[in-house]
Amino acid sequence: MRSLSVPILCLVVVAGLAHAGDKKKDDPSQIGNRDVGKGVNFYSIEREMALGKQLAQEVARQAKLVDDPLVSEYVNRIGQNLARNSDAKVPFSFQVIEGEEPNAFALPGGYIFVYTGLVKLADEEDEFAGAVAHEIAHVAARHMTRQATKSQIANMATIPLSVLLGGWAGMAARQGAGLAVPTMFLKFSRGDESEADFLGTQYMYAAGYDPTGAVSIFEKIESLNRSKPSAMARIFSTHPMDADRIQKTQKEIDRILPAKDEYVVSTSEYHDMRERLIRLDHRQKKDDNGRPQLRRAPGNGAGPEDRQDSDERPTIRRRELVE
Repeated sequence: MRSLSVPILCLVVVAGLAHAGDKKKDDPSQIGNRDVGKGVNFYSIEREMALGKQLAQEVARQAKLVDDPLVSEYVNRIGQNLARNSDAKVPFSFQVIEGEEPNAFALPGGYIFVYTGLVKLADEEDEFAGAVAHEIAHVAARHMTRQATKSQIANMATIPLSVLLGGWAGMAARQGAGLAVPTMFLKFSRGDESEADFLGTQYMYAAGYDPTGAVSIFEKIESLNRSKPSAMARIFSTHPMDADRIQKTQKEIDRILPAKDEYVVSTSEYHDMRERLIRLDHRQKKDDNGRPQLRRAPGNGAGPEDRQDSDERPTIRRRELVE
């Protein structure tokens, strides 16, 4: 009978460690000191980063990236601030893609792409931050490579090992706005989505944003799905969304995030960036229709909408806690 005490003790210790890990996961003050990406994974962090870089280069070759420096810089600034307040262990890159889909997607190793349609849909910065934080959470939890590992394990009986460990390019499928990215790196389970919601709201909170901004942007996306189901079908095929998921996110916010006196809801800089992007998109559509456009050189009598006042400090709109 004594021989049974060791495995039983081991099970008790493992269960205790798992419970402690769950407590850390519920505590936003422990962000950065917890391993949210643990699990069976064929990919090392280094290999995950190299794979993500290769996939991101392929996306950049196929997609039309927004090259406006002010838009790109501000989106990157929001993303980097959220990434600094996350559990991720990789550097991040944020780029904007021209496309009407109110969506964003993450690739392994910290490469995140945001569609212009998402910026247009997010009236406030906390809404935009909620969508970006969700993608950062997918990276932090290593959902892409863990999902790929599960897929490879399921196919081990029929696919040669050499293909499983190195032949991902042969399994590429058309995803998003005509971008060739392997399905296993983009399609998430409801469990993955739920965990990304849970972690993403914590990252928003840690970065100073109102975490209910995540609920707001999800509600807007769900509303679009009801009014334009065919247009939203592609997004929902990789990011399942429903009313239960939105309600669960709100409940988790109420359960684990201590109330603050105030939160950042939006900034004048975000509104300026968003309006600039909408103007650029409007001009681009006119150009695509073949209409002649008069463009002014910088400093040559540009209108007030094209000038940036470097001395103007951005204003921050905050939502105060109402008791």
